[in-house]
Order: sequence, then structure tokens, then C-alpha cells
Amino acid sequence: MTIIVVIALIVVVVSMFGFLYRAVKGPSVADRVVALDALGISLMAVIALFSILLNTTHYISIMMLLAILSFLGTVSFAKFMDKGEIIEYDRHHRQ
Repeated sequence: MTIIVVIALIVVVVSMFGFLYRAVKGPSVADRVVALDALGISLMAVIALFSILLNTTHYISIMMLLAILSFLGTVSFAKFMDKGEIIEYDRHHRQ
């Protein structure tokens, strides 16, 4: 069982290098956003595999925190790409 987890860990780390390359060298901003999202998912997979390898459940909360932060980052980038701003401020409709 341990050898399978180690092999999976190596495969995920190698794929993370590909995502990192795409995040730096991506031809468009959308490619970079997708690569950063995939990098966050891969990092969660690495944490989960380490948790299995070390036979502990203490890393699951760290993985969930990383999932929330990755989701918020992806949504922020998508909103920025769509509208050009993350937080909308409308002075005219203020009460």
C-alpha cells in the first residue's frame, strides 16, 4: 500500500511542475488562472497523500482551508477577468 501512495505522490508532484510551467508561461490570463486552480487542487492531493502515508487525519483541516482559499482565488481571478475589478463600488446607489 505504501509503494502505491509514494508512486501517486511522485506523479502528482511531476504534474505540479507542468501546472507551474503553464502558470508562468501561459499564453493567456485564462490559461494562467486554470493552471493556478489545478495547482491548488494538486497541492490538496499532495496533502491528502501525505495524510494517508503518515496514517493521520490532522492534515484534513489544512486541506479544507486550502480548498476554500483556492476557490476564493479562482472566483476572484474570474471576476477580475470578466469585469476588470474584484470589489464593485457604486457611488450613485449608496444610501
